[in-house]
Amino acid sequence: MSDDKVETVRSSSSGTIGRANNSARNARVSFDSSSRPQADALTNSEAFLAAVSSCGVTLIEMHAQETGVKLAGMAVTIEGTRTAAQPNRFARVRMSFELNGIGQREAEALVETYRGR
Repeated sequence: MSDDKVETVRSSSSGTIGRANNSARNARVSFDSSSRPQADALTNSEAFLAAVSSCGVTLIEMHAQETGVKLAGMAVTIEGTRTAAQPNRFARVRMSFELNGIGQREAEALVETYRGR
């Protein structure tokens, strides 16, 4: 058996067309279709973007802690642009990082660590 890590998520009908229930381990969340968003749930596309940006937050915070960088907090904003011609894929994705409590050089090094992984 290899050392591969297997992540399993189960998605199922919610009883509302355009919404799916998702579970992994003991966590549960509902996502809406990007073409039929409701006000009370992320869309599939927003959930994908949130996964990418939250990875940036958690990776940078943990790396800062492990290397002794006194990061006071941070936020990542991500924007995905889809064209009308290809609405099923992102044409552009833009991320911006706001790191608090450290200098520009340390912030750039932390962001570069994220980009390199």
